[in-house]
Order: sequence, then C-alpha cells, then structure tokens
Amino acid sequence: MDSIDELARAFARFPGIGPRQAKRFVYHLLAIPAAERAALAERVTALNANVHQCPACLRFHTQNTKGVCRYCSDTTRDDALLMLVEKDQDLSAVERAGTYKGRYFVLGGVLTLSGKGAIREKELLNTLQGRLDKGLKEIVLALSATSEGEHTADHVRELLAPYRDQLTISLLGRGLATGSELEYSDAETLRAALSNRKEA
Repeated sequence: MDSIDELARAFARFPGIGPRQAKRFVYHLLAIPAAERAALAERVTALNANVHQCPACLRFHTQNTKGVCRYCSDTTRDDALLMLVEKDQDLSAVERAGTYKGRYFVLGGVLTLSGKGAIREKELLNTLQGRLDKGLKEIVLALSATSEGEHTADHVRELLAPYRDQLTISLLGRGLATGSELEYSDAETLRAALSNRKEA
C-alpha cells in the first residue's frame, strides 16, 4: 500500500481536515528533517504513556497518576453541580471563563438528527448515582448551540427524566449564539451563558 496515501487517509479522519489538507500534511512531513519526523512520532507515542482518562469525569489529563484529574480531586469544588460537556476542549473553555466551580462529566460526543453519534450514557448514569450520594442538586447541560447539541440535550433530558424530582436540569442561557461551538466561545460569553442558565 502507498505509505503517502495511507498516512493522508489517517490525517483526513481528523476533525475539520479534508483529503487535500491531509495530503499537504504528509508532504510537509516529508520535507522536514528526519529527526523532526522522529521527534513528532515519539510525541504521538508518548500520549499512551503520559495521558490518562479520569475515571470520574472521563476527561484526558497528564497528571503523573492514573487516578482522578485535578478537577475531580479538588475538594473545594461544589458537589451540588454537575456540568455535562461534549468534549475535553469544552471543559477547558468553561474553566478559562473562571465562573463555574462545580463538577464535570464529558459525554464524549453528540447525537445527530440522523441517528449517528454516541454519548457515554451508561457511564453518565453510573456517575449520577454516585453524585446523588454526594449531594448533587443540579445538572447543567453545557452543549454547543447547534442542532446536534440541542438534539443531544433533548436526549439527555429524556435519560434523566426519572431523576426530575431529585434534580434541577438547566441549560446555558443567553450569551451563546445559535450555531456556536462551546469550544470556541470567549470567556465573557461563557460567563454570561452560565450566569443566565435556565431550567430545562
């Protein structure tokens, strides 16, 4: 098999990368010194050894331990709040805003209107059971203001329907424009959306 085409197909599976851009990546790698290619390959391989998934919120982190991440181990955070986000980058964006001090859960994706995609439903329900014992009162659905984000929020609301008498379920409020990705929202917009959240 052609190594150039094979690597280009691998790059094309990255989010937002098309076949032409993927091919440019490959030719760029061929143009740089072999030592730089080797260093890049080592960094990719090091992800397996140095990055772990938090067993509590399911985000990836680079702490030296394979235990929970710094947000989940922080005893000053509010156990009454649990924010559901699509991906790690969304969690990072919320943290940059500096307003939210509760707990997190990373859904790992969104559901499309055509029925594609998946979220961590089983893990979410397991987390929910554990968090209720620790005083959980509110779940904040912090999903992007896109059709996929809204469809996923609807599905999660259905999933959490049996807990409605125990929990408040809220959505981010005004501040996020329709069609905007949470990951790319600025800190002030996220602060406004969180402050103006409303019951779902």
